[in-house]
Amino acid sequence: MHTDLNELIQNIGYIGIFAIVFAESGLFFGFFLPGDSLLFTAGFLASQGILSLPILLVGCFLAAVLGDSVGYVFGHKVGRKFFQKEESFFFHPKNLIKTEEFYKKHGAKTIILARFIPVIRTFAPIVAGIGSMNYATFIKYNIVGGVLWGVGVTSAGYLLGKTIPGADKYLTLIIIGIIFVSILPGIIHVLQDKEMRADIVSSLKKILSMGKKK
Repeated sequence: MHTDLNELIQNIGYIGIFAIVFAESGLFFGFFLPGDSLLFTAGFLASQGILSLPILLVGCFLAAVLGDSVGYVFGHKVGRKFFQKEESFFFHPKNLIKTEEFYKKHGAKTIILARFIPVIRTFAPIVAGIGSMNYATFIKYNIVGGVLWGVGVTSAGYLLGKTIPGADKYLTLIIIGIIFVSILPGIIHVLQDKEMRADIVSSLKKILSMGKKK
């Protein structure tokens, strides 16, 4: 796994790395991109002299903050229109109401915590924009989240490479661990939320019924 990621990072270079961080931070189609593992591995490669740590830290931070900002603007300007149809399966009006209530209660810290949760990381700024979260508040926590995630995870990869001899031998296990820790909060949340579990079961039943019809 890590060999493929190493090769990918070296092939796409700084521009590719920053583009992926930007896309995963706020473009709705970027949720499948390897954010955490990409940053960590890029930091590790910097420890081996393959990449420049200062360029990575500045570039990843800016890409993360700008990506979230673009996601917010998209959600604020366009996202609300998706909730106009009552029968919409994915963009039901009740979800907008829940979003606004959720951000009123947890908005600020959610922008930071979402950075470390795949998929949610991508949609959090869009949902914040849809829910009309105050932009001054959003950008403040966006910057803090950009530092903790973009700079923090990259620096962790760099420090590992510098402090542990032969760390590249364990990089695959470390990346798997990072991915697991990243998705764990989402799994716990789903298990604790009865309504969300019911929605997932209902969605699966619809998908299965569609398959049987075919």
